[in-house]
Amino acid sequence: MEFTMHENGFESEFDFGKLTISSNDELGFRPFALLVSSIVGCSGGVLKKVLTKMRIDFDDIKISADVKRNPDEANRVEEIKLHYIIIGNDIAEQKVEKALELSSKNCSMVQSVKGSIDIIETFEIKKTKA
Repeated sequence: MEFTMHENGFESEFDFGKLTISSNDELGFRPFALLVSSIVGCSGGVLKKVLTKMRIDFDDIKISADVKRNPDEANRVEEIKLHYIIIGNDIAEQKVEKALELSSKNCSMVQSVKGSIDIIETFEIKKTKA
């Protein structure tokens, strides 16, 4: 990856398109948002794969992220609480617990921040609306 500096931050070209990074969220993605998004995207993607491999039928996954930062240490990210909402019918809680455990162990982004950022994962199951 190669990044080029410009007046308001940095840019890079990827297969999908241009990524603009800036401390001003009106001019690009903030590094903080990219960090959290990487963890959410990786965790959600791996969870989707694991649920599918376990033959757990689901309709959707929604993820909310609550982030705790430390203003006394350069606004360091100390904790990310991920709350998964698994939407579907006849989904066993124990199977989702196992799937979440496996996905956490196999998500490269979660494993990359292990020991420096606490990742706390919770979930709930919601029935598909008829």
